[in-house]
Amino acid sequence: MKSGDLAIGIFFLSQTALGILGNLALLCCFLMSTFSVNRVRPTDVIVKHLTWANIVVLLCKGIPKTMVAFDQTYSLDIISCKLLFYFHRVARGVSIGCTSLLSVFQAITISPHTSKWAQLKVRLHRIIGPSLGLCWAFYLFLNIVIIEGVTNMRNKGNLTEFRDFLYCLIIKLPKQTSIVLAILLVASDVMCLGLMIWASGSMVLILFKHKQRVQHIHRSLSSKSFPETKATQSILILVSSFVVLYVTSATLTMYFPFQDGGGTWVANANVAMSASFPAVCPFLLIRHYTSNFHPYST
Repeated sequence: MKSGDLAIGIFFLSQTALGILGNLALLCCFLMSTFSVNRVRPTDVIVKHLTWANIVVLLCKGIPKTMVAFDQTYSLDIISCKLLFYFHRVARGVSIGCTSLLSVFQAITISPHTSKWAQLKVRLHRIIGPSLGLCWAFYLFLNIVIIEGVTNMRNKGNLTEFRDFLYCLIIKLPKQTSIVLAILLVASDVMCLGLMIWASGSMVLILFKHKQRVQHIHRSLSSKSFPETKATQSILILVSSFVVLYVTSATLTMYFPFQDGGGTWVANANVAMSASFPAVCPFLLIRHYTSNFHPYST
């Protein structure tokens, strides 16, 4: 085994293990909060779905890449390949959707009672469930085509155009199908990113106005002293991290086809970046749940 392969294997193993442990720890905090006297906040449900989606992303990408790095002959059967890529794409989409929903609903949560979102804030707990269900249904349906385009390494000799992941193969889809799928995926990602940016801007503006109000009332009342403000700041950091990592991953994805010989280092870097958010996400949120099981205000 080459030293480079060993280093890559150790990196993916560490990233996957730490990410899964962090997400499981966050789920344990939710489990503990179930038996506490604190009231469940609507946004807690979104964080739970986000956490499960992150775990699936790490399992579907981190483990196969680790196995490949330690053993170049490692491969999966055709059913495992199809399910692995399908659930990874679904979980990735749900992770984007949940992050978008979390930022939007938190912006609504902290909005003043005199704002145009006041009526929506009252119905927030009834909107979140259907929104999450729609998010899962959309990505489950959208990525069905992935099942048809994935096969295992044993079929490599029978194919002429494919993308080699060393444990599975992605078959080149018909041109029209590829275009439609690309448009739908890009459109959904852009919409989610747009919502995140809009919600983040709204939260920053709300926090700024809130800080101005409390400062002239009493100097000791810093806006950072409010639990909802701390939660909002945490979500702003979460969204900012997501946007940076997503843009980097998308750039590497577009750069990949122009690399001669498959661009192994680009593929590894892309996987590392795409798995970074699911691995980092729980550590950006867990400190609020360890000190206060319900940091989000309604």
